[in-house]
Amino acid sequence: MSEENTPTSKSTDINERHRVRMERKKEIVDDKIQQAQRKAGVIVITTGNGKGKSSSGFGMVIRAMGNDMKVGVVQFIKGAMSTGEEKFLHRFPDEVSIHAMGEGYTWNTQNRERDMEKAEAAWAKSKEYLSDPSIGLVLLDELNIALKYHYLDVHKVIADLQARPPMQHVVITGRGALPELIAVADTVTEMQEVKHAFKSGIGAQAGVEW
Repeated sequence: MSEENTPTSKSTDINERHRVRMERKKEIVDDKIQQAQRKAGVIVITTGNGKGKSSSGFGMVIRAMGNDMKVGVVQFIKGAMSTGEEKFLHRFPDEVSIHAMGEGYTWNTQNRERDMEKAEAAWAKSKEYLSDPSIGLVLLDELNIALKYHYLDVHKVIADLQARPPMQHVVITGRGALPELIAVADTVTEMQEVKHAFKSGIGAQAGVEW
């Protein structure tokens, strides 16, 4: 075996090519960072049929709390049962306020008029946070569902979102985000389902689903 074909020489060649690629990539990333110097409150949407939308939203809640930001959480639809997130965040009343203001999944409530009343009440609470400059981040969990079923007027919701304090961040979760809302958002992620334990007969469990 020639010296050029030894495992050591191949590894050295791979490592050098990797170094060159990463050097070029760093130049590109550094240039993009340099061009993105503006600071502003952003609207972040997590939508789609995959699992993890609310989990992502609550991850941002914890991230904001870790950065000494006050947080307001309003949960639409949810509220029929207590969740791990709700139980945990109630331990930090000075840092975060959380309100679960729904009465359960729409297929369980089966009462559109009642669901609309609860959604309106939840939006009234949301507006309190959206008008408070001391709140750094607002999580509107499952708002997309309320908008999808037309429990709320999407144009009114957008107007209230755009009137919020300039440095306030808003995270919106739920399936079926409306195009009008996506259009005014700054960051939108669609969760795609690849596999889900429920489809193989494993029921929802504490710590994973709620």
